Amino acid sequence: MWKRIQLLGYALAVIGLVFVIAGGVAYAKVQDGYRSLQAFSAAQNVELSYNEDGLLVDRGETAGAEAIMSLLVDDWQYRVVESDLDPSDPLVNTASEYMYQMATITYHTLHGTQTVTLAEDTEVDGEVFAAGEYEVPVDGRYWTDFDRSNPFDAAVREQAWTGTAHGLIGELGVGTVTHSALQLGLGLAGIFAGVGAVALVAGFGLVWAVNGKDEEIRVLESSQKEPVTV
Repeated sequence: MWKRIQLLGYALAVIGLVFVIAGGVAYAKVQDGYRSLQAFSAAQNVELSYNEDGLLVDRGETAGAEAIMSLLVDDWQYRVVESDLDPSDPLVNTASEYMYQMATITYHTLHGTQTVTLAEDTEVDGEVFAAGEYEVPVDGRYWTDFDRSNPFDAAVREQAWTGTAHGLIGELGVGTVTHSALQLGLGLAGIFAGVGAVALVAGFGLVWAVNGKDEEIRVLESSQKEPVTV
């Protein structure tokens, strides 16, 4: 029986070693990903703006940054990791920073005003608008919120939600997902290494315990063979 337990200990140790190696490989791959993301972020050189007190600002005002953060946290229900927003490292290279930058672009798009030019008198919902230029607010509307049959809405949608806006938002979304995936990979690497360490300790512990038991058995057998004197 003790021999079988000893074999089980060796098997556990081997399994543990495999998990530790897997954790090491996963960790190395995650670090490669972090280096690549950092290089990509540095090449783009997009930075968040902070004031002298270390508070986020937008166009020099903290109120603007607070409105953007409200869009991100309240409207989009995104949980911001405060430690990701570091005034000493304003480069956009973490999930929260990518999401904040995405919210910045979206916020200014949603709250912008577009100039619509009517070449001729146009009737809209029973009201006639003379030819000329009109300043039309986006009024917090996303791409799908516009009525394309309305000439003002159709023009504002195309002018506000440009291909550039969509492209930047999509690119920032990729950055967010990449950083989140790397964090998940780092967690999995830790789990692999932890499971492997436990299995290694358990396996060698069984071997050590069985070796100790064998020594006890040899001592006991030796004592039983000694002649009893009366």
